[in-house]
Amino acid sequence: MSKQLGLWIDHRKATIVTVTENGEAISEILSDVEKQLRRSSDSPLKGPYEALQVPADDSRQRTLTAELNTYYDEVIGQIRDADSILIMGPGAAKHELQKRLAENRIGAKVVGVETVDNLTEPQIAAKVRQRFAQ
Repeated sequence: MSKQLGLWIDHRKATIVTVTENGEAISEILSDVEKQLRRSSDSPLKGPYEALQVPADDSRQRTLTAELNTYYDEVIGQIRDADSILIMGPGAAKHELQKRLAENRIGAKVVGVETVDNLTEPQIAAKVRQRFAQ
């Protein structure tokens, strides 16, 4: 029984459509990634403001990278057993995930990477059905 999978992903969420002979299933994974880390409670408008209250750029980047790695690992755990994977999305997340799949020796299962804008779940499912019907 073949298991074909379509994945729409960005840094905020992943929508997974799984198509088998028994039908299709849709699931969603939300990320905890916070692109702009918050500053501490003091504000330059309220009084003293020190540079130490803002995390260094490299520290913020390490935090973002760690959160993304956790998110991608969760997505990979959900799609690992698919026979064919179609990756879609609007930004860099689809290529970052494709690279992680290659590192995990699952990259050969990827049949395509497409740039698409935000899609609803039915639109994602229709795109996946159309791709794998070919």
